[in-house]
Amino acid sequence: MPQRIGLFGGTFDPPHVGHLVTAVNVRHALRLDVVVLMVANVPWQKERSRRITPAEDRFALVEAAVADVPGLIAGRTEIDRGGASFTADTLVTLGERYPGAELFTIVGDDAAAGFTTWERFEEVASRSSLVVVDRPGVPVELPEKFKWNRVEVPRLEVSSTDLRSRFSDGRPLDYLLTEPVLDVIRDRNLYGSAH
Repeated sequence: MPQRIGLFGGTFDPPHVGHLVTAVNVRHALRLDVVVLMVANVPWQKERSRRITPAEDRFALVEAAVADVPGLIAGRTEIDRGGASFTADTLVTLGERYPGAELFTIVGDDAAAGFTTWERFEEVASRSSLVVVDRPGVPVELPEKFKWNRVEVPRLEVSSTDLRSRFSDGRPLDYLLTEPVLDVIRDRNLYGSAH
């Protein structure tokens, strides 16, 4: 049973190589047994800004992305719970599923800088070790009252927003998404896929 578990939550709309590079590097740097790429059911911070691909489709994409990557798994706890997705609730569920495991909440530098805006952020900090993914260069300023583990990963400027627009206007997606993810996108006709 895993003893060191990373929780890497996201909308994953779609999951791209930047997500995978982050998860693999954090797992290595912190010697985690597993990193769960947790698919947000209703990403409350994004739902008003744009149309979100249905959660089951995003979960299928993450499953395809991690299928052949040792130590990475797709998580659907937040989908199964329903409603808005809050990290504090997910950590409670992971703690019950893996009694005695040490939990790590993995966030990008933007999310870490805004950590105190999260719902029940103090509970997240008490239930897990906080991990910020730093990009090479100037590290982000973080809320000082929390202890942060910093893991530097290669800077890959890949955005899900850009990828979705690439689908609609036919620009290349080579090396930005894995082939299994592209297959699921085509099979489910997501993002107006013509590729």
